Amino acid sequence: MLNIIRTAVREAIVSYAFIERNFNLLKRYLNWEILFFTYSIVNALTIGLIMVGRGDAKDVLYLVIGALVWGFLSIMMREVSDAITWERWEGTIEYTFMAPIHRITHLVGSCLFAIIYGVIRTGIVLAVIPLFFGNHIDLSNANWVAMSVIIAVSSLSFIGIGLMAAIFPLLSPEKGQAATGILQALLLLVSGIYYEIDVLPNWLQPLSKISPATYTLRSIRAAMLDNASVADQLPNLSLLLSIGIVTIPLGFYIFHLGEKYAKRVGRLKRSG
Repeated sequence: MLNIIRTAVREAIVSYAFIERNFNLLKRYLNWEILFFTYSIVNALTIGLIMVGRGDAKDVLYLVIGALVWGFLSIMMREVSDAITWERWEGTIEYTFMAPIHRITHLVGSCLFAIIYGVIRTGIVLAVIPLFFGNHIDLSNANWVAMSVIIAVSSLSFIGIGLMAAIFPLLSPEKGQAATGILQALLLLVSGIYYEIDVLPNWLQPLSKISPATYTLRSIRAAMLDNASVADQLPNLSLLLSIGIVTIPLGFYIFHLGEKYAKRVGRLKRSG
Protein backbone atom coordinates (compact mmCIF):
# COMPACT_ATOMS: atom_id res chain seq x y z
CA MET A 1 0.00 0.00 0.00
CA LEU A 2 2.82 2.38 0.89
CA ASN A 3 4.51 1.67 -2.43
CA ILE A 4 1.30 2.44 -4.29
CA ILE A 5 1.00 5.79 -2.51
CA ARG A 6 4.63 6.63 -3.23
CA THR A 7 4.16 5.75 -6.90
CA ALA A 8 1.01 7.86 -7.13
CA VAL A 9 2.75 10.83 -5.51
CA ARG A 10 5.73 10.47 -7.85
CA GLU A 11 3.52 10.34 -10.93
CA ALA A 12 1.55 13.38 -9.72
CA ILE A 13 4.80 15.33 -9.27
CA VAL A 14 5.94 14.33 -12.77
CA SER A 15 2.59 15.39 -14.26
CA TYR A 16 2.93 18.74 -12.50
CA ALA A 17 6.40 19.07 -13.99
CA PHE A 18 4.89 18.87 -17.47
CA ILE A 19 2.29 21.49 -16.53
CA GLU A 20 5.07 23.79 -15.33
CA ARG A 21 7.14 23.10 -18.42
CA ASN A 22 4.27 23.99 -20.73
CA PHE A 23 3.68 27.26 -18.89
CA ASN A 24 7.40 28.03 -19.25
CA LEU A 25 7.16 27.34 -22.97
CA LEU A 26 4.14 29.64 -23.09
CA LYS A 27 6.29 32.39 -21.54
CA ARG A 28 8.98 31.74 -24.13
CA TYR A 29 6.47 32.29 -26.93
CA LEU A 30 4.56 34.97 -25.03
CA ASN A 31 4.43 37.38 -27.97
CA TRP A 32 2.70 34.78 -30.09
CA GLU A 33 0.33 33.89 -27.25
CA ILE A 34 -0.64 37.54 -26.89
CA LEU A 35 -1.31 37.65 -30.63
CA PHE A 36 -3.50 34.52 -30.51
CA PHE A 37 -5.27 35.81 -27.40
CA THR A 38 -6.04 39.09 -29.17
CA TYR A 39 -7.43 37.08 -32.07
CA SER A 40 -9.73 35.21 -29.66
CA ILE A 41 -11.14 38.51 -28.37
CA VAL A 42 -11.54 39.99 -31.85
CA ASN A 43 -13.19 36.81 -33.12
CA ALA A 44 -15.74 36.78 -30.28
CA LEU A 45 -16.45 40.49 -30.80
CA THR A 46 -16.87 40.08 -34.55
CA ILE A 47 -19.29 37.19 -34.15
CA GLY A 48 -21.34 39.02 -31.50
CA LEU A 49 -21.49 42.29 -33.42
CA ILE A 50 -23.16 40.50 -36.32
CA MET A 51 -26.37 40.42 -34.27
CA VAL A 52 -26.14 43.90 -32.70
CA GLY A 53 -28.91 46.00 -34.23
CA ARG A 54 -30.56 42.93 -35.78
CA GLY A 55 -31.71 41.08 -32.68
CA ASP A 56 -32.22 41.46 -28.96
CA ALA A 57 -29.63 40.98 -26.21
CA LYS A 58 -30.43 37.26 -26.06
CA ASP A 59 -29.54 36.82 -29.73
CA VAL A 60 -26.25 38.65 -29.26
CA LEU A 61 -25.39 36.52 -26.23
CA TYR A 62 -26.33 33.37 -28.19
CA LEU A 63 -23.57 34.07 -30.71
CA VAL A 64 -21.06 35.28 -28.11
CA ILE A 65 -21.55 32.07 -26.11
CA GLY A 66 -20.85 30.07 -29.26
CA ALA A 67 -17.60 31.96 -29.85
CA LEU A 68 -16.48 31.66 -26.22
CA VAL A 69 -17.33 27.99 -25.83
CA TRP A 70 -15.74 27.08 -29.13
CA GLY A 71 -12.62 29.01 -28.14
CA PHE A 72 -12.39 27.04 -24.90
CA LEU A 73 -13.10 23.65 -26.43
CA SER A 74 -10.67 24.21 -29.30
CA ILE A 75 -7.96 25.00 -26.72
CA MET A 76 -8.70 21.63 -25.11
CA MET A 77 -7.98 19.97 -28.43
CA ARG A 78 -5.19 22.18 -29.71
CA GLU A 79 -3.02 22.46 -26.60
CA VAL A 80 -2.56 18.71 -26.26
CA SER A 81 -1.52 18.61 -29.91
CA ASP A 82 0.64 21.72 -29.47
CA ALA A 83 2.54 19.99 -26.66
CA ILE A 84 3.86 17.54 -29.27
CA THR A 85 4.50 20.35 -31.76
CA TRP A 86 6.52 22.27 -29.16
CA GLU A 87 8.56 19.15 -28.54
CA ARG A 88 9.32 19.13 -32.26
CA TRP A 89 10.35 22.78 -32.24
CA GLU A 90 12.52 22.37 -29.18
CA GLY A 91 14.09 19.15 -30.48
CA THR A 92 13.30 17.32 -27.22
CA ILE A 93 10.65 14.85 -28.32
CA GLU A 94 13.07 11.90 -28.46
CA TYR A 95 14.36 12.67 -24.97
CA THR A 96 10.83 12.92 -23.57
CA PHE A 97 9.85 9.57 -25.06
CA MET A 98 13.05 8.00 -23.72
CA ALA A 99 12.52 9.35 -20.19
CA PRO A 100 11.71 6.73 -17.49
CA ILE A 101 8.11 7.89 -17.05
CA HIS A 102 4.75 6.47 -18.01
CA ARG A 103 3.31 7.96 -21.19
CA ILE A 104 0.00 8.47 -19.40
CA THR A 105 1.80 10.61 -16.82
CA HIS A 106 3.26 12.74 -19.61
CA LEU A 107 -0.06 13.16 -21.40
CA VAL A 108 -2.06 13.79 -18.21
CA GLY A 109 0.26 16.71 -17.45
CA SER A 110 -0.33 18.13 -20.93
CA CYS A 111 -4.09 17.64 -20.59
CA LEU A 112 -4.22 19.38 -17.20
CA PHE A 113 -2.25 22.29 -18.64
CA ALA A 114 -4.77 22.55 -21.49
CA ILE A 115 -7.68 22.71 -19.02
CA ILE A 116 -6.02 25.31 -16.76
CA TYR A 117 -4.88 27.46 -19.66
CA GLY A 118 -8.26 27.18 -21.38
CA VAL A 119 -10.13 28.32 -18.26
CA ILE A 120 -7.77 31.27 -17.74
CA ARG A 121 -7.95 32.45 -21.35
CA THR A 122 -11.70 32.05 -21.67
CA GLY A 123 -12.27 33.78 -18.33
CA ILE A 124 -10.26 36.81 -19.46
CA VAL A 125 -12.11 36.98 -22.78
CA LEU A 126 -15.45 36.72 -20.96
CA ALA A 127 -14.43 39.58 -18.67
CA VAL A 128 -13.37 41.81 -21.58
CA ILE A 129 -16.31 41.27 -23.94
CA PRO A 130 -19.01 43.16 -21.91
CA LEU A 131 -16.85 46.31 -22.18
CA PHE A 132 -17.52 46.37 -25.93
CA PHE A 133 -21.21 45.41 -25.98
CA GLY A 134 -22.64 47.43 -23.09
CA ASN A 135 -26.36 46.75 -22.72
CA HIS A 136 -26.30 44.20 -25.53
CA ILE A 137 -24.85 41.59 -23.13
CA ASP A 138 -26.89 40.65 -20.08
CA LEU A 139 -25.42 37.97 -17.81
CA SER A 140 -27.74 38.59 -14.86
CA ASN A 141 -29.77 35.45 -15.62
CA ALA A 142 -26.78 33.14 -16.02
CA ASN A 143 -26.37 30.10 -13.80
CA TRP A 144 -22.62 30.15 -13.20
CA VAL A 145 -22.57 26.97 -11.10
CA ALA A 146 -24.26 24.97 -13.83
CA MET A 147 -21.96 26.47 -16.45
CA SER A 148 -18.87 25.50 -14.45
CA VAL A 149 -20.06 21.91 -14.06
CA ILE A 150 -20.85 21.67 -17.78
CA ILE A 151 -17.41 22.99 -18.74
CA ALA A 152 -15.69 20.55 -16.37
CA VAL A 153 -17.58 17.53 -17.73
CA SER A 154 -17.27 18.52 -21.39
CA SER A 155 -13.51 19.04 -20.98
CA LEU A 156 -13.11 15.27 -20.56
CA SER A 157 -14.46 14.43 -24.00
CA PHE A 158 -12.43 17.12 -25.73
CA ILE A 159 -9.27 16.02 -23.97
CA GLY A 160 -9.91 12.57 -25.44
CA ILE A 161 -10.31 14.04 -28.92
CA GLY A 162 -7.19 16.14 -28.35
CA LEU A 163 -5.19 13.02 -27.53
CA MET A 164 -6.29 11.49 -30.83
CA ALA A 165 -5.44 14.69 -32.71
CA ALA A 166 -1.97 14.76 -31.10
CA ILE A 167 -0.84 11.87 -33.30
CA PHE A 168 -0.93 14.16 -36.36
CA PRO A 169 2.07 16.34 -35.36
CA LEU A 170 3.68 13.21 -33.94
CA LEU A 171 3.62 11.53 -37.35
CA SER A 172 4.12 14.62 -39.51
CA PRO A 173 5.99 17.70 -38.30
CA GLU A 174 5.21 19.49 -41.58
CA LYS A 175 1.45 18.97 -41.93
CA GLY A 176 0.35 17.50 -38.60
CA GLN A 177 -0.80 20.76 -37.04
CA ALA A 178 -2.85 21.55 -40.15
CA ALA A 179 -4.58 18.17 -39.84
CA THR A 180 -5.57 19.06 -36.27
CA GLY A 181 -7.10 22.27 -37.60
CA ILE A 182 -9.12 20.30 -40.14
CA LEU A 183 -10.54 18.11 -37.37
CA GLN A 184 -11.51 21.24 -35.43
CA ALA A 185 -13.20 22.68 -38.53
CA LEU A 186 -15.28 19.54 -38.98
CA LEU A 187 -16.51 19.74 -35.38
CA LEU A 188 -17.20 23.45 -35.86
CA LEU A 189 -19.36 22.66 -38.88
CA VAL A 190 -21.59 19.99 -37.33
CA SER A 191 -21.90 21.19 -33.71
CA GLY A 192 -24.14 24.24 -34.04
CA ILE A 193 -21.59 26.74 -32.74
CA TYR A 194 -23.20 29.73 -34.45
CA TYR A 195 -26.47 28.22 -35.67
CA GLU A 196 -28.96 25.53 -34.80
CA ILE A 197 -28.09 22.10 -36.13
CA ASP A 198 -31.53 21.94 -37.75
CA VAL A 199 -30.20 24.09 -40.62
CA LEU A 200 -27.66 21.43 -41.57
CA PRO A 201 -28.47 19.07 -44.48
CA ASN A 202 -30.32 15.97 -43.32
CA TRP A 203 -27.39 13.73 -44.22
CA LEU A 204 -25.03 15.80 -42.06
CA GLN A 205 -27.19 16.12 -38.96
CA PRO A 206 -26.40 12.62 -37.58
CA LEU A 207 -22.76 13.73 -37.14
CA SER A 208 -23.89 16.48 -34.77
CA LYS A 209 -25.35 13.83 -32.47
CA ILE A 210 -21.91 12.30 -31.83
CA SER A 211 -20.11 15.61 -31.36
CA PRO A 212 -19.61 16.54 -27.69
CA ALA A 213 -19.62 20.23 -28.67
CA THR A 214 -23.31 19.92 -29.60
CA TYR A 215 -24.32 18.95 -26.06
CA THR A 216 -21.86 21.35 -24.45
CA LEU A 217 -23.28 24.33 -26.33
CA ARG A 218 -26.85 23.26 -25.76
CA SER A 219 -26.30 23.02 -22.00
CA ILE A 220 -24.22 26.18 -21.59
CA ARG A 221 -26.71 28.23 -23.59
CA ALA A 222 -29.49 26.90 -21.41
CA ALA A 223 -27.52 27.77 -18.26
CA MET A 224 -26.57 31.28 -19.39
CA LEU A 225 -29.71 32.28 -21.27
CA ASP A 226 -32.44 30.50 -19.30
CA ASN A 227 -30.82 29.97 -15.87
CA ALA A 228 -30.99 26.18 -16.28
CA SER A 229 -29.69 24.19 -13.32
CA VAL A 230 -27.35 21.20 -13.23
CA ALA A 231 -30.37 18.96 -12.65
CA ASP A 232 -32.04 20.33 -15.79
CA GLN A 233 -28.98 19.40 -17.86
CA LEU A 234 -28.39 15.92 -16.46
CA PRO A 235 -29.29 14.18 -19.76
CA ASN A 236 -26.70 16.23 -21.67
CA LEU A 237 -24.15 15.89 -18.87
CA SER A 238 -24.63 12.12 -18.87
CA LEU A 239 -23.97 12.03 -22.62
CA LEU A 240 -20.87 14.22 -22.25
CA LEU A 241 -19.55 12.07 -19.41
CA SER A 242 -20.15 8.91 -21.45
CA ILE A 243 -18.31 10.39 -24.43
CA GLY A 244 -15.41 11.34 -22.16
CA ILE A 245 -15.25 7.86 -20.61
CA VAL A 246 -14.97 6.40 -24.12
CA THR A 247 -12.71 8.97 -25.82
CA ILE A 248 -10.03 9.39 -23.13
CA PRO A 249 -8.93 5.70 -22.98
CA LEU A 250 -9.36 5.52 -26.76
CA GLY A 251 -7.22 8.65 -27.15
CA PHE A 252 -4.46 7.20 -24.96
CA TYR A 253 -4.54 3.96 -26.95
CA ILE A 254 -4.45 5.69 -30.34
CA PHE A 255 -1.56 7.86 -29.19
CA HIS A 256 0.25 4.74 -27.98
CA LEU A 257 -0.16 3.14 -31.41
CA GLY A 258 1.01 6.34 -33.10
CA GLU A 259 4.09 6.51 -30.85
CA LYS A 260 5.01 2.89 -31.58
CA TYR A 261 4.66 3.48 -35.32
CA ALA A 262 6.68 6.73 -35.21
CA LYS A 263 9.50 4.99 -33.34
CA ARG A 264 9.48 2.02 -35.70
CA VAL A 265 9.72 4.06 -38.90
CA GLY A 266 12.00 6.78 -37.49
CA ARG A 267 9.53 9.67 -37.54
CA LEU A 268 10.82 11.07 -34.24
CA LYS A 269 14.32 11.68 -35.55
CA ARG A 270 13.36 14.81 -37.42
CA SER A 271 12.48 17.87 -35.34
CA GLY A 272 11.15 21.23 -36.44
